Amino acid sequence: MRIYRHFETLPEQARQASIAVGNFDGVHMGHQAVINEAGHIARAGNMPWAVLTFEPHPKSIFRPRSEPFRLTPFRLKARLLENMGVDVMIVQRFNKGFSERPAENFVRQVLVKGFGARHVVSGYDFVFGHGRKGNCELLLSMGQTEGFDFTAVSALKDETGQVYSSTRIREALKSRDPRLAARLLGRPFEIEGIVQGGDKRGRSIGFPTANLHFTSMLRPAKGVYAIRAAITGKAERVWINGIANIGTRPTFRGHDLILEAHLFDFSGDLYGKRLSIQLIDIIRDEIKFDGINALKQQIQQDCHAAKDILQHNRDDENKDRL
Repeated sequence: MRIYRHFETLPEQARQASIAVGNFDGVHMGHQAVINEAGHIARAGNMPWAVLTFEPHPKSIFRPRSEPFRLTPFRLKARLLENMGVDVMIVQRFNKGFSERPAENFVRQVLVKGFGARHVVSGYDFVFGHGRKGNCELLLSMGQTEGFDFTAVSALKDETGQVYSSTRIREALKSRDPRLAARLLGRPFEIEGIVQGGDKRGRSIGFPTANLHFTSMLRPAKGVYAIRAAITGKAERVWINGIANIGTRPTFRGHDLILEAHLFDFSGDLYGKRLSIQLIDIIRDEIKFDGINALKQQIQQDCHAAKDILQHNRDDENKDRL
């Protein structure tokens, strides 16, 4: 997948594409329906399959003091799109100036002049342009005059009849339900970051940990989770089972929220490496212990619980493949 950051300077091989347009934070099942529709059209019409997204997320520009909410920061989003088979990812820088473009200007200057779009695909609720005045009806009508086709993808609903949405995923993660989040995403929720040096307390009690600090990503509920972890940047990621605590380490009077992951049967050096952590299920809340011995005993129990959860999860995945 090729990545470009400016619509004004796209090479010819990235133009004349079928383009899915949206923020796509989460790249969840609903987003995948939109992106795949653009892919089907691209393959049928022998044109590039492209995705146009915006960085930083517009919400961070309009509501800069809102709590962290991102489900898929740029690196993770790019990897997910590449795994889907997308040919071209256009990452348009979003700032106050870009947000003030009238909707008609966005269509003519960005989609038509910049991309030479042959087909534009969006979700049914996509809005754009200054004052959010652009919508699917405008794209349909301007496509007829500007020379591109347009497809609006209807809402995708799950087995409960509810629409797949980033909001539902955020609510699930904050309410201690990573399994629901995984069903909505189509994969386990993933946290990615550089492993930071810590105080090595985990190593001293027999449970060394890899520590990740949260940045712009959403903070899931505090607690101990069954996880899978993999080093990113390699051709093929190898997933390792483990447990992780998301919290402030009250036993040691901590304050900052961090993720501490202990990987089973792993002895390598992870400092400075980019690690991906998948939250499979939650085991318990974060609690404060009276001492180190009580903490060690609980971690041992947590490890047993995590191994059971991960084995059952693997069995379920194998059944789904049959």
